[in-house]
Amino acid sequence: MGNKKNLLRHAAIGTSVASLLLAAFWIGAPSGHSERPSPATRPAADTNLVKAILDYQAIVPNINIASSFEPSPYTTTELMVSPGDTLMEMLVKADVPRNQAHNAIKAMSKVFRPRDLKPGTGVTVTQMKSDSGFSLKNVNLAVDPRQNVQISHLEPKGFRAEIVKRPLTTRAVRSGGIIRSSLYLAGRRADVPPTVLAELIRIFSFDVDFQRDVQPDDSFDLLYERHFDDGGNAVAEGKVQIAEMVLSGKRIRLYRHRTADGDIDYFDAKGRSVRKALILTPIDGARISSGYGRRRHPVLGYTKMHRGIDFAAPRGTPIYAAGHGTIEVAGRNGGYGKYVRIRHNGNYKTAYAHLKGYARGVRRGSRVRQGQVIGYVGSTGRSTGPHLHYEILRNGRQMNPKRLNLPSGRKLKGAALKRFLVVRDSLEQRYATLPLIRKTAENCGVC
Repeated sequence: MGNKKNLLRHAAIGTSVASLLLAAFWIGAPSGHSERPSPATRPAADTNLVKAILDYQAIVPNINIASSFEPSPYTTTELMVSPGDTLMEMLVKADVPRNQAHNAIKAMSKVFRPRDLKPGTGVTVTQMKSDSGFSLKNVNLAVDPRQNVQISHLEPKGFRAEIVKRPLTTRAVRSGGIIRSSLYLAGRRADVPPTVLAELIRIFSFDVDFQRDVQPDDSFDLLYERHFDDGGNAVAEGKVQIAEMVLSGKRIRLYRHRTADGDIDYFDAKGRSVRKALILTPIDGARISSGYGRRRHPVLGYTKMHRGIDFAAPRGTPIYAAGHGTIEVAGRNGGYGKYVRIRHNGNYKTAYAHLKGYARGVRRGSRVRQGQVIGYVGSTGRSTGPHLHYEILRNGRQMNPKRLNLPSGRKLKGAALKRFLVVRDSLEQRYATLPLIRKTAENCGVC
């Protein structure tokens, strides 16, 4: 405030001096209105006007206009999570006092688990600098394209954390492709995001063996959602609304629908759920490395019965529960290594072997839902490489999944069917209005 008063006073002095100079000019000017005053009419050195000018000249160099704007006491640091980083280490390296970092993380853990922080996450740290050091004021974590975690220091209550939704625009996208060698390559050529392709595989995983049933010249069509930020950049994918595959000339078209009881499923045009009691392929993007039947054992070296299906996949690939049920076993089991067995009903069980590890909460007696992650691909036990050994047991005996006639899902009737038909027709109208992004593999060579 003092700087502002000085600035105003100096400006007033300058204005007064300028007025006096202008008055002196006209007073001292000759009557002939010449452009310059006569030397004879210049004011004497001891006049008030000269003193004012000298005082003004002495004052002006000492006026520091920039000093009226004090620098901000806040500093902002932009960080990026790297593999192996912890939020505590990152905050301490950014000069955040350790006790404040601890309290901020403690507040955050109420809305977001610190261990869920993924590499590539942006972290913005705002602190206030004073003579005594730094004081943490705000931490913002871009944990998801749809939301941020905001940690604020509120005096005198300490730190508070909250989830802040990010404004996104949702648009429908229609894509399709002709398969030459694999669904994945054809989908990527049609600019379908990998997460959407994985969703497509899960939708059809009840009936389709993607290793054997998909042939060259088969095709797919999709209607799915994408989320865009304020800059028009696609930052996340939504749900698949319509999924279609043509396999060996047979067309299968499915629609996403939420039933009155809140269950979300995919149904065919007549309201029959695609969901069955068990999933035939409880893993994404894997190839069958060994089928059900007699084979030469890769470790033991002699021929014996292989009572399951092996899916070769990279170490750490998620494994899904094949159906709703209760975990009977979650632990080491001889040559199976790390092993999980799920009881689905009175007749059926599924088993998963050679796991690297178990998902959080997977233990004996816990309930799981179909499609829930229960573990990760590994090579524990009697194994020559990372893969999932998957078994379906009926009445305690391993069965060939290809020969099982698994119970079908629900079939909508009455009012439930009428509601579904309205949704189906609405999706079809939406689908028809969108341009199709369809690319074949004519120029691809490998797609």
